[in-house]
Amino acid sequence: MSGIVIFGAGGRAGRAITAEARNRGHQVTAVVRDPGRYADLESGGVRVVRGDVTDVRAVAEITAGQDAAVNAVSPFSGPEQGFDDLDPDFFVKAADALLRGLAETGASRLLAIGLFANLRSSQGGLVMDDPTAFPAEIRPFAAAHTAGLDRLREADTTVDWLMLTPPAQLEVVGARTGRYRIGGETVPPSGSRLSYADLAVAVIDEIETPRHHRTRVSVFDR
Repeated sequence: MSGIVIFGAGGRAGRAITAEARNRGHQVTAVVRDPGRYADLESGGVRVVRGDVTDVRAVAEITAGQDAAVNAVSPFSGPEQGFDDLDPDFFVKAADALLRGLAETGASRLLAIGLFANLRSSQGGLVMDDPTAFPAEIRPFAAAHTAGLDRLREADTTVDWLMLTPPAQLEVVGARTGRYRIGGETVPPSGSRLSYADLAVAVIDEIETPRHHRTRVSVFDR
């Protein structure tokens, strides 16, 4: 049994990962911006705390004595919210705080949820750079996410990080099959999908039995 801290536990990915971790018997700390809005997460013995993934001191305090952390935080709930208030350095700040905080506390494993937009297309470029495949209005968010991935790649750190990138089609109500495939830096086959539940399976599998280290991979089904 491991102690796992999940930043962004109130979102769709975070909730699925929290549930999967608890169902496997892990001790879970769910980190959210406003604990009062997420009382339902406390069922099953989950500890819910307030925290900011970009604050190194908060990361260090919350992860002290824990084994692993998951970053499932997004500053936006969807494109309809708009990106006028987007901090282009949000994901860079999160990467810095997580790597520094975890290094201080000895929680050596970090799992981050990636973004389909910065996988490579079959032509070799990034999906986000193809205006026919990716909406221009969402590109600032994709660029911010990519900057966070670049920061992880460039970091000289003792933290064993991994970014798991799901396909564009994530199924909110999809069943947990326990089945998924791991790819590389390119987009998965056309039509690939994945449920949030199976994304969570992949995340906890990598915490329990690490197979990929200091890299980014795609995760998909079918």
